[in-house]
Amino acid sequence: MRRRSPARRRKLFLGAAFTIAALNLRPTIAAVSPVLQDIRRTTGLTDVGLALLTTLPLVCFGLLAPAAPGLVRRFGTGAVLLSCVGLLVAGTILRSVGLVGLFAGTVVLGVGIAVANVLIPGIVKEDFPERAGLMTGMYTMALSAGPAAAAGLSAPLTHALGGDWRLSTALWALPGAAAFFVLLPLRSHRRPSSLVPAPRHTGLWRDPVAWAVTLFMGLQSLEFYSALAWLPTIFSSHGLSADAAGGLLAATNLVGIVAALFTPAITERLPDTRIAIFGCVGFLAAGTAGLIFAPGSLQLLWAALLGLGQGSAISLAILLMVLRSHDPQQAMRLSGMSQGVGYLIAALGPAMTGALHQIFGGWTIPLSVLLGILGLMAASGYIAGRNGKIGPAEVQMALEESGSLEVR
Repeated sequence: MRRRSPARRRKLFLGAAFTIAALNLRPTIAAVSPVLQDIRRTTGLTDVGLALLTTLPLVCFGLLAPAAPGLVRRFGTGAVLLSCVGLLVAGTILRSVGLVGLFAGTVVLGVGIAVANVLIPGIVKEDFPERAGLMTGMYTMALSAGPAAAAGLSAPLTHALGGDWRLSTALWALPGAAAFFVLLPLRSHRRPSSLVPAPRHTGLWRDPVAWAVTLFMGLQSLEFYSALAWLPTIFSSHGLSADAAGGLLAATNLVGIVAALFTPAITERLPDTRIAIFGCVGFLAAGTAGLIFAPGSLQLLWAALLGLGQGSAISLAILLMVLRSHDPQQAMRLSGMSQGVGYLIAALGPAMTGALHQIFGGWTIPLSVLLGILGLMAASGYIAGRNGKIGPAEVQMALEESGSLEVR
């Protein structure tokens, strides 16, 4: 049997390690939404307080994401990722210690996730340039698998522990701790030479395509985190038990796993990326419309449609960061920009949805607003999905003439 070279073995380990890390970037957030009513009973938080709790991680994502490229340049990818997983574990444990700990721990784990989120597009561009679709699919599949497990197990685990939501949510630190030790050999992973600043990247914040990628990232995240925070409560308001409502959220995420895995590979084979973008927006629109007009029936169908849309949307958002950038350094900077601004946009979702529900006393208005926002998501996706790279036209022309730019 032919033995793999050390470089190939290291690359396989690198891909597996980042997939394991991705598995732990969402469960600690998803584990909270199925037990929001338990949190309300024990803490006295209102809908606005609960919305703030679900929004805090997104605020951290937005504020800390732009710092990630600088941290990687200074300390290296492996050390930064390992530190992020450590913060995630510490924050998850702290969150179970009193009301102050609930919010403080949420901030700490949010910081860890924020920086880790940004690393992936640069890693894909640097280490897997010929497998961008596959690695993006693996990463986003892992992002969807984590919340699926947390959403499906959180409520039953809380009930099995006598209604102790603090203990049940703290237990999600265990997979993170395991990931920390798995990632230890990666702590010395090189600081990519391509992360040296390049002059042609200075106009990123003035580039319309970069802003379109950013807006697409933000709006799809707004839709996802609004559903993650409130979908179990929406289903419960129509007579389902907490376990059943959490199960439907898990079903949404399970379908999202499949969509996230296959969407990048399918997209790379399409003549136009916008076909996939409009498809994912269509799935989200159909699922949201179903919750508005027929919330008491076909609930599994609405959950599945939302899952198809969510899984394909996040994978497309990450893939666009890779496809529209010239090199790993620009991919990571675009990731920092789109996730920094994008998650601040997303942070409005859970709070807005909870506030509208408290004002109007139902879910029709909040869901209708989310349905309307999908129009903006489609418009930004139309611009972000057009062929080409970000940057001035003269830069792209020079790169194309030199043969270093593959236009898609």
